[in-house]
Amino acid sequence: MLPLSIIPLKTPGLQRSRMIKNVRLEAVVEMFNDKSAGSGQVKIPAIPGCFESYKAEVEQDMDKLMRLATANSFDVYSLRIELRRLKIDVNSLAQLSLSDSKKSELTVYMKSFTHPLIKLVYGAENQDIQDVSDIIKMFSSPNRDEAVKKLRMMAEKLQVELVEIPSFLEEYGDIFLSLAYFRNCIDGIVPETQRFVDWMNEIRKSADVARDKRQIMIIEKVGADLTDITTSITGRFENFDRKSKDFWVDINAETFRTIRQLITAHHVTIGGVLCGLAVKMGLWKERFARGGGGPNRRLEFVKSEILPGLSHIKQLEDSAQSIRG
Repeated sequence: MLPLSIIPLKTPGLQRSRMIKNVRLEAVVEMFNDKSAGSGQVKIPAIPGCFESYKAEVEQDMDKLMRLATANSFDVYSLRIELRRLKIDVNSLAQLSLSDSKKSELTVYMKSFTHPLIKLVYGAENQDIQDVSDIIKMFSSPNRDEAVKKLRMMAEKLQVELVEIPSFLEEYGDIFLSLAYFRNCIDGIVPETQRFVDWMNEIRKSADVARDKRQIMIIEKVGADLTDITTSITGRFENFDRKSKDFWVDINAETFRTIRQLITAHHVTIGGVLCGLAVKMGLWKERFARGGGGPNRRLEFVKSEILPGLSHIKQLEDSAQSIRG
């Protein structure tokens, strides 16, 4: 979901709303959301009819809304890309950075990417370094001649001045922080998706469903697509792991540019796929919080809420295969 308050819009009412992806993965403006009244969603083309007193303002805002609606995801990394296309200064928006608490939560994921760097510069025995920011701090007042020597060697291989190494380390940290963020999302979504597939497959035991080949085909198709999507996106991260380890084996400017371009090129598709799965799995857990549900109810949920938009998620993941690295 995207709070529209962070977007420079002219229409007052829009600034108090948010853009969300519904279960069909359509971008809509949510005007309100509460337990009693539910979610008040308006499709983007219908927005002018909701603000007839602000016709001039809405007219100015519609182009931004239409373009934002094309984003596959509203996570911070995908949004930074989309907002740059709208010529909106993303660096001044605190909402487009991960919070300190989230960064702390991601430390365990970051270690796999930063460990080779830490080992190279300071040695494996140094237990005080948790992430790249600690290395940057230590670089400001290095207390080990060997560390400075290795940093100078790194600068030569990267074809930068020694004083530029902190900037490199920050960029390296930002690139792999994005991977840590997405991997954290994957670790929550992939198991939920597998549980959903198992829950869905249970209805094949129903005599009524088993006799209907068309219904069986729907279940098999949904299960196969979800399995393919989660297997593929997990494989992408295994590839990123290999690339990051290869970089530290042979450090040079070209390999870093290559891995940076590879990862950032995948941001939009990763964000879109995870957004789609998160929306659908979130609705499943909301509707069937305690599991259960009869065969007909489960089948209706699959057809009405999971199937619509699933092909879009699959196409997004398939499109990532064209990004070579």
